Amino acid sequence: MKTKDQLIDDLITLAFAEDVGDGDHTTLSTIPADARGRQRLIVKEEGILAGVDMARRVFRHFDPDLKMTVYIEDGARVKPGDVAFEVEGSVRSLLQTERTMLNIMQRMSGIATMTARYQDRLEGLKTKVLDTRKTTPGMRLMEKEAVKIGGGANHRIGLFDMILIKDNHVDFAGGITEAVNRAKQYCKDNGKDLRIEVEVRNTAEIDEALAAGVDRIMLDNFTPERTREAVQRIAGRCEIESSGGITLDTLRQYGECGVDFISVGVRIQQVGTAAQNQQGPPLPICQLQQSRKNGQRWRVHKPPGRSSHPKGSMTVHGFLPENIQVRKPVRSNGVKSVEPRHEKTS
Repeated sequence: MKTKDQLIDDLITLAFAEDVGDGDHTTLSTIPADARGRQRLIVKEEGILAGVDMARRVFRHFDPDLKMTVYIEDGARVKPGDVAFEVEGSVRSLLQTERTMLNIMQRMSGIATMTARYQDRLEGLKTKVLDTRKTTPGMRLMEKEAVKIGGGANHRIGLFDMILIKDNHVDFAGGITEAVNRAKQYCKDNGKDLRIEVEVRNTAEIDEALAAGVDRIMLDNFTPERTREAVQRIAGRCEIESSGGITLDTLRQYGECGVDFISVGVRIQQVGTAAQNQQGPPLPICQLQQSRKNGQRWRVHKPPGRSSHPKGSMTVHGFLPENIQVRKPVRSNGVKSVEPRHEKTS
């Protein structure tokens, strides 16, 4: 089985394979091989920053000579104008790594921000927000890391590191007792030391799960009232997880019942996708500002109010050749314009 680092390296390799292919021919044809430059990641909205460590790995994977200076680490609460990091080196490398890096940071920062929003609702309680396996294929480890950065906790990583006996397993096995006994025998026969969790639907199944000796009970689609009764019945004999239909508005009600975990993975892990909860916080929007040594940096002008970029977008601004004196709109709708500014860069 591959290690966590190997899986992340595989993802980065795939990301470059699908984006760069046999070469960024635009960059290779227009940018001199010896051109040097610098990028700066600037935060545009409030949120939790996540993906800085992954950005390091992306840069190192593509070009070990890129030099990254980090000012804000993962997990920090950021605000507009904060500079997360700068990276300096070959302009060709900077241009070819920017999209992969931004995609990862955008995704992770969005998940971390949403997780923090949920976890903040549980302030003062022992309850932790849990993720699920409902992740983007190939990005599970990054997305689960983002949940931890946002203050939540990870459920099992995959099917291999925990036994979770759900209703379909119970029904096929002939009951909770039979399913748990088989799971324990399987672990013994195969030298596995795995925790066992069972999903229950009613009081009778709670009693059966307790008698079978499980590590955690998942209360599936219980109301807050039924959850409180279940917590009292279990009385600390195993961990308790609430799951199913729990929203930001009802989250604290379940936490106050005394459960250890609340799984809301689909709500915190689908940030930035087509299924995004429109009432959720926007992803931290970052502007990747680039400069060219001994050249000029663009200055971005925006009218008051929000930009036209959709939630979760990150804008990238490049550099202009020297001796070009222009001021022109970037977008036909006049949302913003740029003008070159002479600036010394080191």
